[in-house]
Amino acid sequence: MPDLMGGFEYTWPIYLTAVVCYLMGSVPWGLLLTAMAGYGDIRKQGSGSIGATNVLRTGNKMLAAVTVLLDAGKGWAATFFAWQVGGPDFAVVAAVAVVLGHMFPVWLKFRGGKGVATGAGVLLGLAWLPFLICCGVWLLVVLLTRISSVAGMASAVAAPIAMWFVLHDMQYVQATGLIAILIVLRHHANIARLLKGQEPRIGRKGP
Repeated sequence: MPDLMGGFEYTWPIYLTAVVCYLMGSVPWGLLLTAMAGYGDIRKQGSGSIGATNVLRTGNKMLAAVTVLLDAGKGWAATFFAWQVGGPDFAVVAAVAVVLGHMFPVWLKFRGGKGVATGAGVLLGLAWLPFLICCGVWLLVVLLTRISSVAGMASAVAAPIAMWFVLHDMQYVQATGLIAILIVLRHHANIARLLKGQEPRIGRKGP
């Protein structure tokens, strides 16, 4: 990870990048789209999350797909453009900041989504091959379990492993590893339901 205790001339652009990317991540697309489509406050439905899986519980597959694209898009845009501006140091800061923004948006009293789609966008912005590997992991786990939360956590955990084997870049491994930990922690309620055998499968309504 970059040295955030260096000279002011080096660190202030990194801190600015972190703030801007946090704000980008905190745009709650799932909440905005469902409200505009007339479904009300998505936080009062299903799991209460603002992410695409909960949007899908409205029955509107197109809206859920657009939510995935926009949530992933903000992760990709933050990471890709930060890399263009300042290289890998800026990219890893942007990656973590945009996911934190999605999970803990200031506008929603720090109660946001679980970060899977935004994390996927971040991964694509960092390196396309690990992104494809994690997409493959997600698809395989979905086909085997039909449980979105398990697939999301599995693909998140696969990210730092893929980064290590493909790029051998410790900055990227550390950033994606931290994001994976955050994603798993944000799934604490899903994990509790999994242990009780109560986690809903894709295509069935539930929390």
